[in-house]
Amino acid sequence: MDDAPASTSSVPALPATAWRHGGRAVSLPEVHRSVSVPVNATFWRKCLAFAGPGFLVAVGYMDPGNWATDLAGGAQFGYTLLSVVMISNLMAILLQHLSIKLGIATGRDLAQACRDHYPTPVVWFLWILCELAIAACDLAEVVGSAIALQLLFGLPLIWGCVITAADVMIVLLLQHKGFRYIEAVVVTLIATIGACFAVELFLAKPELGGVVAGFWPHAEILRNPAMLYVAIGILGATVMPHNLYLHSSIVQTRKYEQHAAGKREAIKFGTLDSTLALMFALFINGAILVLAAAAFHRSGHRDVAQIQDAYHLLDGLLGVGFASVLFAVALLASGQNSTLTGTLAGQIVMEGFLNIRLRPWLRRLITRAIAIVPAVVVIGWFGESKSTELLVASQVCLSMQLGFACWPLMRFTSERAKMGEFVNPWWIKLLGWGITLTIIALNVKLLLDIAGITGGGTP
Repeated sequence: MDDAPASTSSVPALPATAWRHGGRAVSLPEVHRSVSVPVNATFWRKCLAFAGPGFLVAVGYMDPGNWATDLAGGAQFGYTLLSVVMISNLMAILLQHLSIKLGIATGRDLAQACRDHYPTPVVWFLWILCELAIAACDLAEVVGSAIALQLLFGLPLIWGCVITAADVMIVLLLQHKGFRYIEAVVVTLIATIGACFAVELFLAKPELGGVVAGFWPHAEILRNPAMLYVAIGILGATVMPHNLYLHSSIVQTRKYEQHAAGKREAIKFGTLDSTLALMFALFINGAILVLAAAAFHRSGHRDVAQIQDAYHLLDGLLGVGFASVLFAVALLASGQNSTLTGTLAGQIVMEGFLNIRLRPWLRRLITRAIAIVPAVVVIGWFGESKSTELLVASQVCLSMQLGFACWPLMRFTSERAKMGEFVNPWWIKLLGWGITLTIIALNVKLLLDIAGITGGGTP
């Protein structure tokens, strides 16, 4: 374990009263400002230069943890919960914009900002919560990838979980080659997921009128306890807490101009990149729900909640022999994609909160072990039928941490002393705090429902 590099960012310091620490180590020093941005380039060339970080963040919005809630929502309630998927995505777009703004305006990622602002006991508390959230997300990736390997090759889930540990070598190789290689692999895997679901939707032939109507919010969602339960689960699985830490760091891989106009331009192009990527994530999540509605809800298979059940039913319901294979390939791509961003997020929060660094391979193995051990133990003890329950449990853990990431993000970006001219305007403050409080309230209700306190239904 080594101390963080002592080098400080070239970003001009904000007023001395803004942060406790005037100097600070840069975020992700091995790739910090490593991607050049042409100064006098066209709009499209600059778009291309800034494109990438948004897609790394979008991975968290389409990971295996989302699949169970989207499948349950579509199978049980048809297209009705598409509005929840859309609203969750709009919330995410605003929160990721604020993460971009924090990173670019202050030169700090969210973890470093927390360390600079809060007392040490609070910093350690937030770090532990964030590590638990990353481990929970990694658990979803392990289980999702293992399920995909089982469906494609017949491997037992336990062996699938163990095999996923090997991806540490892929991550280390890509980090060594440069940040653009990581982005290229992520975009390729996202394109694979999108292509698989585009074919699936073509085969499923969903009802276009029902899909359009589903994007309009229905009051029935609030009146029906079972529907509300699944809706809250979709929200909890969509907005990922570690993405807020991740995005505030990786936007600093771009070598943009350090004056106010340069930062303003970087925020604009970074937000454009993020918004486009998250709209693609909206398509993926919506496609999973629409596929479940068209294939399962319409045919009367409304109790489908297991990913394995969906896989086995698709061929017969869609009338072709490769529909289930496409489904499993998309799941495998989703799981592997998430491992890349999970590694980066783990590095960012450890370095940011504690100002210490582990060697990348050691950090990755520790994170992977924390995810693999409970997966192997639960599957080995209770059987493979509990794999989907593991996915749901991982999303509950993520939900618990979400408010602890949104709150400091809103607080920092709303303080002029910290943000200078980039402070949130009043309408962003209103929207942001409204979203934060809504997320906290809905996720508290989700936890109470799972604990059986409020009598909520089960997805």
